Amino acid sequence: MAELLNFFSTTGFAHVQWPYMVMLVFGGIFIYLGIAKNYEPLLLVPIGFGVILGNLPGTEAYGVYAEGSVLNQLYYGVKFGLYPPLIFLGIGAMTDFSALIANPKLILLGAAAQFGIFATFIGSLLLGFNVMEAGAIGIIGGADGPTSIFLSTKLAPHLLGPIAIAAYSYMALVPVIQPPIIKLLTSKKERLIRMKTPRLVSKREKIIFPIVAALVTIFIAPGSSALLGMLFFGNLLKESGVTDRLAKTASNAIVDIVTILLGIGVGASTQAVRMIDGVNKGFLTVGSIKIFALGALSFCIATAAGVIFAKIMNLFLKEKINPMIGASGVSAVPDSARVVHGMGRKYDKNNFLLMHAMAPNVAGVIGSAVAAGVLLGILGN
Repeated sequence: MAELLNFFSTTGFAHVQWPYMVMLVFGGIFIYLGIAKNYEPLLLVPIGFGVILGNLPGTEAYGVYAEGSVLNQLYYGVKFGLYPPLIFLGIGAMTDFSALIANPKLILLGAAAQFGIFATFIGSLLLGFNVMEAGAIGIIGGADGPTSIFLSTKLAPHLLGPIAIAAYSYMALVPVIQPPIIKLLTSKKERLIRMKTPRLVSKREKIIFPIVAALVTIFIAPGSSALLGMLFFGNLLKESGVTDRLAKTASNAIVDIVTILLGIGVGASTQAVRMIDGVNKGFLTVGSIKIFALGALSFCIATAAGVIFAKIMNLFLKEKINPMIGASGVSAVPDSARVVHGMGRKYDKNNFLLMHAMAPNVAGVIGSAVAAGVLLGILGN
């Protein structure tokens, strides 16, 4: 009996606590949304399983915070910001900037949507977070998971788990969050606006763009050089026409491997209870609830800001743009552009907005990375 009791004390059953059970359910919900609802399954399934893995009772000594453990080694790329630039490399190798090059004024919509970042920054300060934490939380408004992780590791590593989970959660919920806001801010007449087919972009323009864009954006925000440098480098590999093998490796093997490691690492970092100096620094805290509330608000503000700015632009343009594409200024590529395209076809089956929406969508990726670089430059020094 003594041996049996000793064995029982080593199992997870002897360490069951309600916070862990809550997180196990939370991880299960992520997996359900990824599989049953098809909400960003490549992100939510690894993250959801990581949440479960990081919150199984009795596994604290083997988790991401246990020095020398396997998960701790895998978490290295998250902790030190290694994975986000590799994700950006893959995104660059998959992205076609033709729509943005053909209609460069749409970059303004990507910039307008970043208003959510600075609104969230102010809201974080009002809710009691210090300026470094507010900077890290604010980037959720850009709807860019890798950028959120990258900035969090620099400014507020203790909030990395809640910030990353919030960012990826709202990225996955784009099809749920954005349509009601778009519908509220636009009239049926505006939703029916058709836009001209973008002009054809030459190969030379596609090759020059990533080089010039890297120079301009990194001069503005040197702190974002790791992200933007890899984004435009990946795009150059794709567009050069002479590095197809490298482009395919970056857009397939590398990005898939890193996505798995990032998802598991971020998910496993959401340990429900993590006592440090008598204070719970784990996931289930009031601070995490505030971060999730701010994340939802920031995503709504970013979507609304993009749509409203598109309507303002129409006051000065002879050829009107469909204001719905302003919602694509958030960095959720390509889901946000697909949502706008789907709404356009709902009101007019022959209205194809995908290519037009991709312009502010990829501009939003650039804009959120620039905003992160600005915040890092100001707050990190």
